Amino acid sequence: MTMKETNSIPTPDASVDVTDLRVRFGSVTALDDVSLSIRDGEFFTLVGPSGCGKTTLLRSIAGLETPSEGQVIIDGREVTAEPPESRNIGIVFQNYALFPHMSVAENIAYGLRFHDLSGDRDPDERVAELLELVDLAGFGDREPDQLSGGQQQRVALARALAPEPDVLLLDEPLSALDARLRKQLRVQIKTIQRELDITTVYVTHDQAEALAISDRIAVMQDGQLQQVDTPEAVYRDPASRAVAEFIGDNNVFSGRVTDDGSQLSIEGGLLPLPTGTDTADGTSVTLSIRPELLSIYTDNQPVDGQTLSATVNTVEFLGDAYHVHCLWNNRTIVVKAAATTPPKGEVTLQFDADDIHIL
Repeated sequence: MTMKETNSIPTPDASVDVTDLRVRFGSVTALDDVSLSIRDGEFFTLVGPSGCGKTTLLRSIAGLETPSEGQVIIDGREVTAEPPESRNIGIVFQNYALFPHMSVAENIAYGLRFHDLSGDRDPDERVAELLELVDLAGFGDREPDQLSGGQQQRVALARALAPEPDVLLLDEPLSALDARLRKQLRVQIKTIQRELDITTVYVTHDQAEALAISDRIAVMQDGQLQQVDTPEAVYRDPASRAVAEFIGDNNVFSGRVTDDGSQLSIEGGLLPLPTGTDTADGTSVTLSIRPELLSIYTDNQPVDGQTLSATVNTVEFLGDAYHVHCLWNNRTIVVKAAATTPPKGEVTLQFDADDIHIL
């Protein structure tokens, strides 16, 4: 589909603002004083471990949960007390929730029964446009049980987009699919979102998925926001230990700064601090370094930077690389090494002290 054809499918977008939001279920606080702003046309992802509050936040934006405190504002209008049907949103659930007794075209058209299209456009024309948009042209007469999981997901997406929503909400829409199909469809979802320029809020527990498709990410834990930033910033500059340990593989260490202020003492081991670190001696510090920023010394190369002596414990083959789990002072350090010959035995780890990130 060309960009010109896509632009014939008008889809409004809107900002979403959440202010001081709290949601309680009895004695359990699912969301605790959450505030964030999602920009017009942004692909914004809520990510975190199970039970962190990301789906509760999405459902609060949708109007499917009633906050105990706080506000939800869509396109400048407070909707906190309004039902879902008054918010002009589209939702794709984890299980797709297609009507089994309706055809694909009827499923997509269902939401149009309660919505007038802009410009007095024909509903059948809208359905045909959306089928083409999600690469299902010619599938309109089929029943949902005649489709694959990926095709059903695209029908659910088309149905959510049919009423021209201001905001699209996606609640782990790919979790039931195999890994290969997940990668294919996440690219398609991102492509459609960009073509329509629709404000999108996406929930996933898959950190790789969040990094791959988002304009910005909100990392959540225990009902609170840990960090809101671009995927690159969240990965390279995590704001807390929780973010560092959840987003991507990471080596995280805690200890106390030595008397000269240049190293971190960790149960008998020493790690250098980055150049220019201004931390008083004796201060408790947590730092991290990504596996790809470490390397394993080989005899045919000069020693470059800082070194640690370690012992290979476990090696994971990833296809394009090895993840090498090394023991150093009874602690595990993970190194991402080139997929040539798997290392073993005693090794020397190399790294640049400035690649260490202080949390």
